[in-house]
Amino acid sequence: MTRKSRRLILIAACGAVLALALGLILSAMSGSIVFFRSPAEVAAQGVAPGTRFRLGGLVKDGSVKRGSDQNVEFAVTDTNATVPVQYRGLLPDLFREGQGIVAEGTLDAGGVFRADTVLAKHDENYMPREVADALKAQGRWQEGGGKEGSKETPKDAAKPASADAALGQRSER
Repeated sequence: MTRKSRRLILIAACGAVLALALGLILSAMSGSIVFFRSPAEVAAQGVAPGTRFRLGGLVKDGSVKRGSDQNVEFAVTDTNATVPVQYRGLLPDLFREGQGIVAEGTLDAGGVFRADTVLAKHDENYMPREVADALKAQGRWQEGGGKEGSKETPKDAAKPASADAALGQRSER
């Protein structure tokens, strides 16, 4: 065996070991590469108590209860399922009922999510697809406009009728 052939065999063996290691790492992480789980996924998958994950959804209206020593209890919903959450600490300024959040923590044996981090989302554009679809089906959320009943108006509704007429006159000239 020549020196060149031994070097090629060594490089090929190292490449195979590297490919195998990369494959094992990716297969192990495939189940945990999730930004967050919705309450419906938590209920359907039966997450084991003590499992660390991120829970995302809307803060259920009327569920926020502030206790002593910065303890807060609230419920996260995706309109299909609801998960009770307990958190101790300062909440983000954007945290309020009906607002989208992502909480990180563990689920206890009683089905209560014990959060150690709460992140409030500032816009429905970051809402999980399942939650957005459920809100759309109920008529509570619209693409690009946020929730129904908001003060925002579509561009065409804000344009006065005389502007259309003036544009038509200009184009005829």
